Amino acid sequence: MITIYGVHRSRASRNIWLAHELGIPFKLEPVVQRYRLKEPLPSDVVHTKSPSFLKVNPNGHIPTMVDDGVVLHESLAINLYLAKKHGGPLAPANLAEDGQMGMWAIWAMTEVEPHALSIQTNGATKESIDALRAPFGVLNDALADGFLVGGRFTVADVNVAEVVRYARGASELFDANPRVKAWFAACVARPAYRKMWEARETEPA
Repeated sequence: MITIYGVHRSRASRNIWLAHELGIPFKLEPVVQRYRLKEPLPSDVVHTKSPSFLKVNPNGHIPTMVDDGVVLHESLAINLYLAKKHGGPLAPANLAEDGQMGMWAIWAMTEVEPHALSIQTNGATKESIDALRAPFGVLNDALADGFLVGGRFTVADVNVAEVVRYARGASELFDANPRVKAWFAACVARPAYRKMWEARETEPA
């Protein structure tokens, strides 16, 4: 059984969603972001700067995954690993799809996430919306077949949808890109996503 260090209200949500999609059991080891805790720190809460967690991930960030001696720290990389290990339609069918799935993970992290996070944190400012107009257009064009890779729902869709989620406060971006809007709605309607989200809602904000 794999162990995921983190909480649902973190990038660990990406790994939890995928684990539900794959139907694989996992243990969630709660680790809270240090910046979310007020002083004095509660003694019974493990956070990202706790010595015990830093032994697992010296970077001091969540999530981290441990799977039979394999330790991975970055959420999108963890998902690519899990999909390839467990196979099935969410995994790459060949080397070309493997490359495309890796490309979309890096694209989401570099082209979308910084600006989308700004929307989630600071609201839909003109600067953030303008910065995402071109990436959303690229994504809209890429969804001509309904999904990002191979014309089917894959780990690429999980990774990108979880980044795009941060931009939900900018409805004009979705309205201007109907394929993105429909694709995102389909992603978050999936039972595995809903299972993750319902658990997330039970955690302290």
